[in-house]
Amino acid sequence: MPKKLKTYQTSLGFYDQAIAAPSMKAALQAWGASSNLFHQGAAKETDDPDIVAATMAKPGVVLRRPVGSDGPFTESAELPTDLGDGEGKSERKRKSRSKSNSRSNKRTVKPARKASRKIDDQAARKAAAAFEKEERRREAERRKEEAARARERARRDKAIATAQSALDRARREHEARTEEIEAEQAALDARAEAEQGRWDKQRMKLEQALRRARE
Repeated sequence: MPKKLKTYQTSLGFYDQAIAAPSMKAALQAWGASSNLFHQGAAKETDDPDIVAATMAKPGVVLRRPVGSDGPFTESAELPTDLGDGEGKSERKRKSRSKSNSRSNKRTVKPARKASRKIDDQAARKAAAAFEKEERRREAERRKEEAARARERARRDKAIATAQSALDRARREHEARTEEIEAEQAALDARAEAEQGRWDKQRMKLEQALRRARE
């Protein structure tokens, strides 16, 4: 069974970020966090029905909205519009929103929490299944790439073995021919030496005969 997804939320840089993931570890990896934001109190699991619905519609995808805003989470969020207004103005806006919403929240907080607890289990299971399906697709793609690399290595190894075999065979043939030539050269040297010895003896006899004829 696919592991049930949960919705996690944090604030990084200029954006609030949310994701539907099977664990806090998976959420941290998707956010690219270098430390445990949950232990630091900078990240949390949320049951806000709007945020949960948005993330469950795109499981495993990091959704964003301008930091400090209460707008919807999307894949492409614009930068906050009050970056240049100063910290005091941003703080006043947050306090104003807090005060204006406090009265209405008194009436809606319980229904919202109740609604969040009654999030459609079928939708959650569907989102979890989609997450698992994407993971399986990625794993299949990795296996396919590994198989392609293995085939390429096998092809390259076979080509190397064939070329090495041809080189070794040619080297042995060259060495055999060289040995034949050296043997023939040795035989020629021996014949030349024998011929020189025979000629030296014959020349000495003929020279002696010539000297006697002249006397």
